[in-house]
Amino acid sequence: MRTTIAVLNRRGKPALPTAIGILKNNKYSQSLNFTVADTEKMISHKKTETPNRQNINSQSIIGYSYTEEAKKSYSFLQSNKVAIVFEGTIYEPITKEEALQEIIKKPSCLEAQLQTIIEKTEGNYLLLVLKDEEIIAIRDPMGVQPLYFGENTDVAAFASNRKSLWQLGIDKVESFPPGNLGLLTNTGFRFKPIKTFTYTEPKQSSIDEATEKLQNLLEHAVKMRIAGLKEVAVAFSGGLDSSLIAYIANKCGVKVDLIHVSLENEPETKTAIEASKKLNLPIQLHLFKESDVENTLPLVVDLIEEPDPVKTAIGVPLYWTALKTREAGHTVLLTGHGADELFGGYQRYINEYCKEGTEKVRQTIFNDVTKNYKTNLERDKKICINTDIKLLLPFCSFDLAEFALSLPTEMKIEQSPISLRKLLLRKVALNMGLPASIANKPKKAVQYSTGINNAIKRIAQKNNQTVNEYITKRFQKITQH
Repeated sequence: MRTTIAVLNRRGKPALPTAIGILKNNKYSQSLNFTVADTEKMISHKKTETPNRQNINSQSIIGYSYTEEAKKSYSFLQSNKVAIVFEGTIYEPITKEEALQEIIKKPSCLEAQLQTIIEKTEGNYLLLVLKDEEIIAIRDPMGVQPLYFGENTDVAAFASNRKSLWQLGIDKVESFPPGNLGLLTNTGFRFKPIKTFTYTEPKQSSIDEATEKLQNLLEHAVKMRIAGLKEVAVAFSGGLDSSLIAYIANKCGVKVDLIHVSLENEPETKTAIEASKKLNLPIQLHLFKESDVENTLPLVVDLIEEPDPVKTAIGVPLYWTALKTREAGHTVLLTGHGADELFGGYQRYINEYCKEGTEKVRQTIFNDVTKNYKTNLERDKKICINTDIKLLLPFCSFDLAEFALSLPTEMKIEQSPISLRKLLLRKVALNMGLPASIANKPKKAVQYSTGINNAIKRIAQKNNQTVNEYITKRFQKITQH
């Protein structure tokens, strides 16, 4: 597992042995290179080379491990007694290289420079900066790029996965709050919110105005993410969200390959084939057996770093999709994840709307969107990182999400138990020319449509366990090694 890390030794001892131990000593290390640095020295090591014996005595250090294929996801700079590690992408209005050069040019204005990056750019990233033994970190406002933090009596650290912090003996590991600037010193952590969502009254507009605005935002979100690419893969169910993303990407002139995964003999596969024909896009079908679920479960639980049955059931088909995307020669995967939270895609929203009214369901949707980085995004990103697949999530554009949260409930769902849900998004799809059979297809969660959820239940029963017990035992077995 690739890792980006920053460590501060609270006892004033050199942090180098700790950082190198984290970056080298994991089960994936045989395929990884690593770089560690303080503000003046750097050690860069490739798996095929003899380690650099240069010593670094600072109590604070930053570093990252990477595969050669994933090297483009990272940037490292060291100048003017500042060291920077960047992981991820900035889409606009500047490049990540331009952003980092600005930081290096004006190290005296470090916090202001980082605040500007959070406020003014669109991207999915984490950034760690070391200056004067202090560590400053930022994370993109949607929280697409995983980042965690924690401390004990000996060390405090930021890391791109939980395992690295567990290896440091840190038991309480927390997700870094998106859109925040975090400062780590000997006194502990301090966080400053820079670009976050605010719950406000809905903005009134006509349905036509809202449709046009949403269409423009969604088209821009896709274009921004696929700029410069010649081909992409799309995780494809045949439903509204993935079809809309695939349609827009194809409209932008990029070659689109649809990747569909499922267990054998599930009806959604036929739906996906029919939808691909209507979109006139090639589709790859990859059908798995229940034994494949059983074999994949431990790896997915390991990657998502928590014994959560729902996350595991969603993670298994995503893992297969990322794997088949890589085997097909692609490096980029587009998905429609995030649309359900933004536009009322879950049945529970309608149930709450009918029972408790518009204000309650608007608050629930807001809470779900602001917590989506913990619920879904960290899981999805870590799974794709494992296969060196760049995950692109157009619905996780901050401007698009902010607009969606400003909409009145009735533009998303009706106060009826049989509402189709995601009403405005369906109108956008029809407006853009998608077939009505796709635009109006009812929502079905991936863990159910692929048959994964029932398969996990059967596997757990075979082992005389509940699903919770089965997943928890797999997790405990992994964390003990």
